[in-house]
Amino acid sequence: MKKLTAFILFTFLTSYAFSQVPRKKKGLTLGVANTENPSSNVSNQNTVQQNTGPRRDSLGFEHRDDAKDSITITYKYLDATKRNNIDSSINDFDKYFSVPSTYVYLGNNGAAAHSLIFQPNNKIGFDPGFHAFDIYKYTLEGTRLYKTTKPFTSLNYQLASGKEQMLTAGHTQNLKPNLNIGLDYKLITAPGFFVTQNNNHNNYRIFSNYEGRRKRYYAVFSLFGNNIRASENGGIQKISDLYDPNRKDRFTVPVNLGSKASFRNNPFITTVLTGNHYKDFNFFLRQGYDFGKHDSIAINDSTTEYLFYPKLRIQYTFIGSKNNFNYGDLSADSSMYAKWYGLTLKTPNDTISLTEKWNISQHDLSLVQFPDTKNLAQYFIAGVTYQKISGLAKSSHLHFDNLVLHAEYRNRTRNKRWDMVAKGELYSNGLNQGDFNVYASLERDFNKKFGNVNFFFNELSRTPSFIFNHQSSFSLFDTADYKKENIISFGAVSNNPIINIGFKNHLLINYTYFKNYYQSEQNSTAINLLQVFAAKKIKLSKNWFWHTEFTIQQSGKNSQIKVPLFFTRDRIAFEGIFFKNLILFTGLEARYYSAYKANGYSPMIGQFFVQDTSVIKNLPDISLFAHFRIKGFAGYVRAENLNTAGFKNGFNWMNNNFAAPLYPTQGFLIRFGVQWWFVN
Repeated sequence: MKKLTAFILFTFLTSYAFSQVPRKKKGLTLGVANTENPSSNVSNQNTVQQNTGPRRDSLGFEHRDDAKDSITITYKYLDATKRNNIDSSINDFDKYFSVPSTYVYLGNNGAAAHSLIFQPNNKIGFDPGFHAFDIYKYTLEGTRLYKTTKPFTSLNYQLASGKEQMLTAGHTQNLKPNLNIGLDYKLITAPGFFVTQNNNHNNYRIFSNYEGRRKRYYAVFSLFGNNIRASENGGIQKISDLYDPNRKDRFTVPVNLGSKASFRNNPFITTVLTGNHYKDFNFFLRQGYDFGKHDSIAINDSTTEYLFYPKLRIQYTFIGSKNNFNYGDLSADSSMYAKWYGLTLKTPNDTISLTEKWNISQHDLSLVQFPDTKNLAQYFIAGVTYQKISGLAKSSHLHFDNLVLHAEYRNRTRNKRWDMVAKGELYSNGLNQGDFNVYASLERDFNKKFGNVNFFFNELSRTPSFIFNHQSSFSLFDTADYKKENIISFGAVSNNPIINIGFKNHLLINYTYFKNYYQSEQNSTAINLLQVFAAKKIKLSKNWFWHTEFTIQQSGKNSQIKVPLFFTRDRIAFEGIFFKNLILFTGLEARYYSAYKANGYSPMIGQFFVQDTSVIKNLPDISLFAHFRIKGFAGYVRAENLNTAGFKNGFNWMNNNFAAPLYPTQGFLIRFGVQWWFVN
């Protein structure tokens, strides 16, 4: 009923925003990238600016100016100084799919996933530690704060083999020039190709930003939640079953957890009989009031534009969140839980349930000072945060608090050539006392020819995530008291029309990890990991292009961080603009990463763990695709996992790759989708 209500709501919004993109010679090129990553690249070249034209006070017929009906829409992320334009490009499917191409997921859209390109956990302070489903969630950092001249709505629907579906929808509009509201919604339903693999995720987000008429007061609001339902089958029992000609129907392949008798291949059934159910609700409110110099400009006899140049801002921020983490198995196989987790169940098919709940609230009071009244992108901020944490774990009620000091200097120069950031955060008292984070970056924007260069440095000390604490419901038998983790990262990135290239170096001390299905450990020696990456678009002929990107990463031979040495994604495509309005991108895509000892996955605790016995050696993932866009409508058809073709016992699609030990990826599938953009 909830999904049906949400779908009706967005259908209504679509009807409300009935006007299609206005016709122009060049067409309106708007789109929404499906990403929660504020650092993603944004294409600015396709934005159409609004031309209001001269004012007419007399009656009479006027020639229709299509530019008046175009839309100017920009957005920025929280605490960012740059405003971005909507990205409408169709050459990267990552913008439309829920899982980035640099990730592997356990055989089904919505399943647990992790990045092939190592990313350290930079979150200091309290962290419950459940991150296997983060890429499917809405976050505060990914919330866009819009400004738009007209209501704007986007709808994206995907359908794939195996009854997999994904719906994303968004709407934003300025009720007044100084008040914007919007909402986002995402639904993923995927029964999967194997038994007990169904996933169902619901995500919603409501947001708004307001600026007072005299530009002294401002407020930013966001309310969002994520409901993650993921069934877990523990992988297949025997790899040889994949190649059995009698098991072409993958539902006949035996799995380790879950019951075949309870399997229902229906995308609208959301019950998880064996698996994880994570749910969170988040509320954010920030208010600020400025002191400084005011001015005004008379537009006409009845309209005055107020100007304000702040010198000092008082800023208050409240963040509240509720988080529930649950694992359950209604018919647990006692032999598997004894083998993997050392648990002794009362009956051969007992019931298992692990639950952990957290309520977190924090209040922040900050002062912001602007040295240059005509450059609000230069400021110094200092503040203090009080955080209160209460939870339920192992049937015990827990209560903690934290006191945090933070400061930041930011200067994006008025000519927009330099962008400097220096900030620090220290937990001075409480549960996470001694945690700190120091970050600095320097970016230089040269010109269109030479692009920009960014240097960064980050050092932090963090308390290991709470799941490593013996008080956690998901810490089964561990009693260790781990030291703080120390992470030092630095690197440089250069983006220009010729090539995008860069490097990162991570030094990790006291790295904490899971060494099997339930036991954790902390590394006593330092781990150094170096990453070098590059991306380039190469013109092969008039309309044929080669988009290539690769990453090389190297850590110590006996390092507990297991990553492939080499990763690459390549797209060879025929692309261009045809018949004035048709934008086409079609060709072949291949993703490959070198063999490595991929992390295993523990369903009950929802964690990837280090293993040294199994090497994952896959064929390249190959797809054929056709993406196109006509003004405000985009469509895409993809034939994925062509590499699974095999000729044993006749032609078949049974040569699956593996995402992790015991976890085969999807076989051959057809995926298609459509996206509409509406302007009213």
